[in-house]
Amino acid sequence: MGRKPRFTDDDFLDAALRVIARTGAGAVTVAAVAAEAGAPVGSVYHRFASRDLLLARLWVRTVRRFQQPFLTALADPDPDRGATRAVRAVFAWVREHPDEAAVLLLHRREDLIARWPDEPGSESTTLNDALADALRTHTRARFGRVTSVALERVTFALVDIPYAAVRRHLAAGRTPPASIEGTALAASRAALDT
Repeated sequence: MGRKPRFTDDDFLDAALRVIARTGAGAVTVAAVAAEAGAPVGSVYHRFASRDLLLARLWVRTVRRFQQPFLTALADPDPDRGATRAVRAVFAWVREHPDEAAVLLLHRREDLIARWPDEPGSESTTLNDALADALRTHTRARFGRVTSVALERVTFALVDIPYAAVRRHLAAGRTPPASIEGTALAASRAALDT
């Protein structure tokens, strides 16, 4: 029976996140991650074939963590309350997890699938399935049925607007100001009520 590994995937992903928080994604190397984790370089390579794959896996993990409170909020049986809570969840998560929020800007799902069709595992291909299901469920609850026009409106109001509101600030290394949350909520409500 083999001994239990001293380091987990999450140990290395957390170490990469700390390196990014201190010095940016460009400073992430396998050696830097190993040093941050207090592990041999070979231990990192044993779990991640490359620096890029490590960053891709960090991105996938971060997207999953980002989506969870949004999905929970959107599941509210009252569509108006669920929409408001979902938009607020985006801002709350970004404020509470600024280092991870910056990781969201590293990749796009489509780019990961094109580069590594089999990595970082099937997660990259199913990453947005729960989100797509939640948006369809919300569309049905709000409009009585799911049409392409209604689904596009819901996606714009609940995904595109809050994402646009936080993205510019995250790209500049800032937490979005509280004032922008109210503006995003108003824009989201207007889009849903049109």
